[in-house]
Amino acid sequence: MSRRCDICGKGPTTGNNVSHSNRHTRRVWNANIQNIRVVENGSRVRKNVCTKCIKSGKVTRAI
Repeated sequence: MSRRCDICGKGPTTGNNVSHSNRHTRRVWNANIQNIRVVENGSRVRKNVCTKCIKSGKVTRAI
């Protein structure tokens, strides 16, 4: 499954894990992407959508 939101384009973010001894190692924060059925142009379509878009009402879920 894609790790990118089909609505807003949010995807993985990278940065560093910083330990107590201040060592830096690379890591990835993945967006919370859900595969849901959405109503688009009167038909039901499956899309990968982040939870922020679902909660804010940018998409209408299909039943």
